[in-house]
Amino acid sequence: MASSTYPSSLFNLSSSSSTSATRLPLRFSGSSFNGCNGVSVTKAWFSSGSRICAKFEKFQAEDDLEESTTQPSLQEVEEDGEQEEDDSCLPSDLEGAVCQSGEASASFVSSGGMRAIVELLIPQLQFLDEEGAQAELWELSRVFLDTLIEETGCERVKAVFPDAGAAALLKYRWTDAAFGFASLSDRKPITSEDEIVVMIVPDYQMLEYVERLASSLLDDPPRPLIMWNPRLISEDVGVGFNVRKLRRYFLSTFTTVYSMRPMESGAVFRCYPGSWMVFFDDKDRPNRYLLAKELLRRPDAEDLEMIFGNMQEDSEQGPSLFDRAAGMFSSMNRFMRIISK
Repeated sequence: MASSTYPSSLFNLSSSSSTSATRLPLRFSGSSFNGCNGVSVTKAWFSSGSRICAKFEKFQAEDDLEESTTQPSLQEVEEDGEQEEDDSCLPSDLEGAVCQSGEASASFVSSGGMRAIVELLIPQLQFLDEEGAQAELWELSRVFLDTLIEETGCERVKAVFPDAGAAALLKYRWTDAAFGFASLSDRKPITSEDEIVVMIVPDYQMLEYVERLASSLLDDPPRPLIMWNPRLISEDVGVGFNVRKLRRYFLSTFTTVYSMRPMESGAVFRCYPGSWMVFFDDKDRPNRYLLAKELLRRPDAEDLEMIFGNMQEDSEQGPSLFDRAAGMFSSMNRFMRIISK
């Protein structure tokens, strides 16, 4: 199969300064595992602590992290006071977010849910052209899979990777994995013995295979399908009828069980079975958030404009906060409105 590329994420919220989606090959090469020795890479990478600090600051550039490490950690803040914070539901670091998404997916499947989407819309998983970024992505996917298996107790989970090369190499590396391996390009990626299927970053160029696999899982007995960080919509190919059709007839059959999207002045978050939450920066405590609003559905661009617009009116610091958010809203408005139809 020809090598495909990573387009922008399912709901790409790139800043206005970015004019096109980042492209990179899905075909996996051994060079992406520089410095890693098999399965031990997961613990080694997460134990570095370089990305662990309060709230979503750990998803920013390393230079920003150095400044934020002097702030009290989330655990320290919560231990000092008994009152639950607005942002206590948010993960403290990237590993925590992935584990949390696995727990949410397990809860959804255990309650009878059949089609789920997990989306971690953070820079580290959006811009994969940096050295080691793809290896990082695969390691995070393993954390998710291990958490899902632990929480559900299911021993027959199949992980479907976007490329046969990636699936083969990871199977070779992860000899102790408790899940099966396959790729979207395999002739028969799933078998009758598979009880839960997880697609890892399915690509829009493989959409036909994605839909075919999803349809096959409806056969008796039906089995749950989870798409982890899907990339089925690309700004590179435009937003038109095909995207609306995809949104209406395919993606609408899925439940977003976990979504984490840090923004310049806040964050959007959902963890099943909870509601959607919109947070804004706490100006009195760096790296912490205050809850702006809870919604039963995903907030669209207009919802966010209204929420942050009300903040402008209610806060003394409103104009500067709104100005920072305005650029981001204008860049994503058209794309979000169209795919939400």
